Amino acid sequence: MVSSVFKLWRQRIGYGIADLSCNLVWQLISLYLMFFYTDVMELPAYYVGIMFLVTRLVDGVADVLMGLVIDNTSTRWGRCRPWLLIGAVPFGLLCILAFYVPDFGTTGKLIYAFITYLCLSFIYTVVNIPFCAMLPFLTADSLERTTLSSVRILLGSLGSTIVAVATLPLVKSLGQGNQNQGFLYTAIIFGVIAIFFLIVSFKNVEEKITIKQERMTLARAWQGLKDNTPWKIFAFNIFLMWGAFFLQMGALVYYFNYYVQNPELTAVIAGISTFVPLIGTLTVPLLASYMKKRHIYLFSSTINLIGMGIMIVFDVNQIGLIVGAVVLSIGAGQRTAIYFSMQADPVDYGVWKTGINTAGILTSINGFLGKVAMAGAGAITGFLLSSGGYTANTVQTPSALFAIKLCYLYLPAILIIASMFWIGKFYKLDDIYASICNELEARRQINADKS
Repeated sequence: MVSSVFKLWRQRIGYGIADLSCNLVWQLISLYLMFFYTDVMELPAYYVGIMFLVTRLVDGVADVLMGLVIDNTSTRWGRCRPWLLIGAVPFGLLCILAFYVPDFGTTGKLIYAFITYLCLSFIYTVVNIPFCAMLPFLTADSLERTTLSSVRILLGSLGSTIVAVATLPLVKSLGQGNQNQGFLYTAIIFGVIAIFFLIVSFKNVEEKITIKQERMTLARAWQGLKDNTPWKIFAFNIFLMWGAFFLQMGALVYYFNYYVQNPELTAVIAGISTFVPLIGTLTVPLLASYMKKRHIYLFSSTINLIGMGIMIVFDVNQIGLIVGAVVLSIGAGQRTAIYFSMQADPVDYGVWKTGINTAGILTSINGFLGKVAMAGAGAITGFLLSSGGYTANTVQTPSALFAIKLCYLYLPAILIIASMFWIGKFYKLDDIYASICNELEARRQINADKS
């Protein structure tokens, strides 16, 4: 009994720690890369926005290709697990290079930023798409998937919190007034830790669900996806949910530096936005015992919206902003945890309906759509800042301040409302998922008896 519990938690921690590793780098990018480009590397916000858009769209092709690679991978370690080891070292190194300021002119810096950002995004794909696709291969149990997703979010949020709370103090301390050096040394620390934890994850997870199928091609993948209605509904929601998230994260530093005019509050709110979601995440396994997944999604989104409303009402009041950020983050933690649990379910629907397991390609397309959402958020932020007359390291005009608030609160709130309507009206997989799982288990038992 003790041995089985140990193995269960070894798998859970091993799975979750990969997300901690990914989030050390991802959160550094989400929170600080645009600010690093505009205020440290001193690149024009408009061109940075275009670079974000182009890079994410180009990188999205790699996502789809990575999905095909996963679905055609067959090793003694499984389909997804080997890629954690393969991508570990390049992932950490490119994180470091992305936060280095070369001694070039503006054009040279733009080219350097584009290349390093594109390469980092590609290696993130090599690591993260297999990691996200791994869940259906770890267990067929729906509640265990929710637990695994919750542990993943807990540890991923821990990584995000470390970045949110520690980055600016580390930049200040290590740079001694030089932000170029401060960001570089901070990226070195996070990059090395990310490498270590990806290797730890590789050693501690095990793909227990094995499915033999024909070689995956684009045509076969399309056959497995074209009638997967639950996945189509889930996939469209990615634009709404993650678009709201990336808009808010990308504007956070600008909002508290320039709109609230309280730079010290930046790290506090950033820490809240990454640590407090853990509280929400902890409630999800319990909620999943009583509620359908889409209902948890709607419930958590409502809490998230209430938090945004509090921040809008209290404007620059510090206490109101902190309270709003706490409420907002609890809902965000719940929603993100149930999102990752929901992501695995359309894979089972596809196997049930077509007999084709599209875990890799499905996850890769989801990743691509997430990157499109991130690209769109970055481009919108850059466009709105430029059109509002934003100028780095100066007092901002009223139009620039409105653009910042639009990106941080108003647009995310609109997207979350749209997301709630979409999931509430169209996502119905929860109603038939239990019967699908029972039928799939019966099929596996018949195949096992035949062999």
